[in-house]
Amino acid sequence: MTITQALSAAMALGLDRLDAQLLLLHALGQPTHNRAWLLAHDSDALAPAGQAAFDACVQRRAAGEPVAYITGHKEFFGLDLQVDERVLVPRPDTETLVEWALSLLPLRAGCSPPLPLGEGRGEGPPSQQILDLGTGSGAIALAIKHARPDTRVSAVDASSRALQLAQANARRLQLPIAFMHGSWLSRVSGRYHLIVANPPYIAAQDPHLKDLRHEPLRALASGADGLDDIRQIITQARAHLHPGGWLLLEHGYDQAAAVRALLMQAGFEAVQSRRDLSGIERCSGGRAPQT
Repeated sequence: MTITQALSAAMALGLDRLDAQLLLLHALGQPTHNRAWLLAHDSDALAPAGQAAFDACVQRRAAGEPVAYITGHKEFFGLDLQVDERVLVPRPDTETLVEWALSLLPLRAGCSPPLPLGEGRGEGPPSQQILDLGTGSGAIALAIKHARPDTRVSAVDASSRALQLAQANARRLQLPIAFMHGSWLSRVSGRYHLIVANPPYIAAQDPHLKDLRHEPLRALASGADGLDDIRQIITQARAHLHPGGWLLLEHGYDQAAAVRALLMQAGFEAVQSRRDLSGIERCSGGRAPQT
């Protein structure tokens, strides 16, 4: 069987063409970003070992397993992250949260921030302290630290298994992150200039959860309306933010108004939302009072 025939057979089983290409590259030991290699070798015959490896990958994908779990990797904000069933697969939508967070950070020494954020407007701002709640694979924390190495980034997760993976990603990428084990802010001390979170936000009875059965349920569902964890974070966050510090939250496609209302009820100011590349209000946040 040639490479072209193998891809066609996988697509006949219902696989998306891109998924089939990524899995074939993985099975053949090629970098998954090198799809041009498949075109250059489309008439090559697959060796038995490569065919067997690809068939196993195709069967896993046909059963609904995410491609990232099969290959063990997912790119997020330009970083190659290791992922597996211990954590959610990082989504492109979450890059909206990272971009917003980076836009709030003071520019490097001698520049003013685009929006108020915490303390220090003199000869160059002090190191900004950032906290990522429910870090999972470490995607958000690592993306911020990579883009802004002058920041001090900490990350929390309630799953010790997820933390092991996040720590492994941090070591491999050589990005120093302070990791903590705990549920949201329950074991966090001190104050931060910026708190970010991509918490569970799917309603517990949402029928779409069945399509995500390979990913950890505790990182997906959050009560009857999907907002239980967001409520808890908003309630706890004020006590852990510097005056003028920001709380940014990712949420579901139809939850922006509800999250903004929760933020305003908790006393946050400048409450607003940000849209993802599809035009959906994907993240909402607010600033702690300056005094």
